[in-house]
Amino acid sequence: MRLLNRYIQKELYFPFIFSLLIIIFVLFVQFLLRAIDRFLGKGLDVLTILEYLLLNLGWIVALAVPMAVLIATLMTFGRMSEDNEINAMRSSGISFLTIIRPALIFGVSVALMLVYFNNFILPEMNFRARILSGDIYRKRPGLNIEPGHFINDLPDYSMIIREKENEIMKDVRIFSKANHSESQTSIHAESGQLSTMDDAIVLTLFNGEIHELDLKDFGNYRRIEFERHRIILPADDLILNRRDSSNRTDREMTIPMMMAKRKSYQKRLQNVQARMMKSFKRVIGDSTKLGSLPLALSIIDTSRTMIENDTTLSVSQKRTKKRKLKTLERQLKNEFNLMNSYMKSQNKYEVEIHKKFSLPFACILFVLVGTSLGVLAKKGGFVIGTSLSFGFFLVYYILLISGEDMADRNLVSPAVGLWTPNLILLIAALYLTLHTVRERTPFQIPWPKFLSKKSNPEESDETHKS
Repeated sequence: MRLLNRYIQKELYFPFIFSLLIIIFVLFVQFLLRAIDRFLGKGLDVLTILEYLLLNLGWIVALAVPMAVLIATLMTFGRMSEDNEINAMRSSGISFLTIIRPALIFGVSVALMLVYFNNFILPEMNFRARILSGDIYRKRPGLNIEPGHFINDLPDYSMIIREKENEIMKDVRIFSKANHSESQTSIHAESGQLSTMDDAIVLTLFNGEIHELDLKDFGNYRRIEFERHRIILPADDLILNRRDSSNRTDREMTIPMMMAKRKSYQKRLQNVQARMMKSFKRVIGDSTKLGSLPLALSIIDTSRTMIENDTTLSVSQKRTKKRKLKTLERQLKNEFNLMNSYMKSQNKYEVEIHKKFSLPFACILFVLVGTSLGVLAKKGGFVIGTSLSFGFFLVYYILLISGEDMADRNLVSPAVGLWTPNLILLIAALYLTLHTVRERTPFQIPWPKFLSKKSNPEESDETHKS
């Protein structure tokens, strides 16, 4: 039995590595085609480009591993079924559950490694990739100019343009920044063009005026007209400066980091709730815990009606109490909006925590699906494995994205949103496994004739003679 376990696990390794590399290659090429414009004209060295691409491999690997597990199990058990190895094992008295045990061990091992990768390696890679991406974006500001928006990335100058046609900027206005202590300069040109060199940014302006004001002596003012004017900016700010920041997004945090964030938001929610109860008691005289805004507003409306019907109060007293109720109503609306914002932020971290476990756990479920589908299909090629697994993985991933989005918007709890796809996948896996154990085919797959094994010529002759 130990020999059988080693044999099946050995058969899984090569299809898994092969499938993983193919999927990573496809996703990486797709990412490269979308990101190639970030490198063009930036003057980046090869090591920086390779570092950026390597850092973005993290999320690609996290996405590719579960699908590679499904394809590997489909290929392995499909080939074993096609070569009648599964039938031979069953004829020897080995149950199907015993046959798939090594594959389950393989799936659990991959899931544990993926949990470690998602929690400790992937967040750091995402963080470094975002920081490096921002540095690359700022390295050549000329390529990031948008009409109607101030550009503050240029050294010593701010600039705004009205429109842009290809590389020609029109109605260019440039203002010197506040660090010019001696004079204030503003430039207006009909058109301009920005180019870069290895050590400088060259801004060429056409048909314009330069206005220069001496800040020490406002009477000293100069106005210069030009047909062509060049501004050469130094290269100091063009060097790729590596920044570091403690501000991380949810996908750049480990589980302890996100737990600390959730705890801080819970404390904020408690402070807001205590502040509302205090204000409610001061105005209404009741310190009831407010569960929702409609409940709070209904209590305020009831108090407003009681004040109207209270004959012991004077007109000025009623006006004062109503004004306090109106102020309390506005405060409660603001406080509940703040609470909703805190809850969404808290849910965002909880969603990411569940995601770090739900996707690796899917690897185990994909093993159950892959083994049963492989035996059912009786085909072990990469094309067969990919075509069968693609549908399952696509449906699972759509459900996962939908659940994540609903959890982010507080429509469902993070646990429900992130684990419902796994529950659906588990039901499908158990259904297929149960029918495979009982050797009952739940459905037939009509393969094309060219994918079927060619029949033996001798058998064909005998059939023809008969």
